[in-house]
Amino acid sequence: MFFFPMLVVFGKHTLPPGLAFGGGLAAIVVLALASRLTGSRAGVWFGWLLQAAILATGFIEPFMFAVGVVFLALWVFCFAKGAQLDRQNAAARRAAAED
Repeated sequence: MFFFPMLVVFGKHTLPPGLAFGGGLAAIVVLALASRLTGSRAGVWFGWLLQAAILATGFIEPFMFAVGVVFLALWVFCFAKGAQLDRQNAAARRAAAED
């Protein structure tokens, strides 16, 4: 998700090349590592913090506001759908245990 914005920021000379590529690669690594933490409560809070950081990149490249909103919507949808699936699975396990 940060690969192409990194190239845009570099190509538009919004940031110096080292900062554009260094920041972009660092963001890619942090987001990849954060995906492994979402199973814990702290990881979920870290994910919300990263969503805010993604939105904040819109101050560097304005189109990132739109990208950030899309990814924030996906994040919220996944949590809502995940909670729904957890409830359904718990109900199915309870029904199977009663049989």
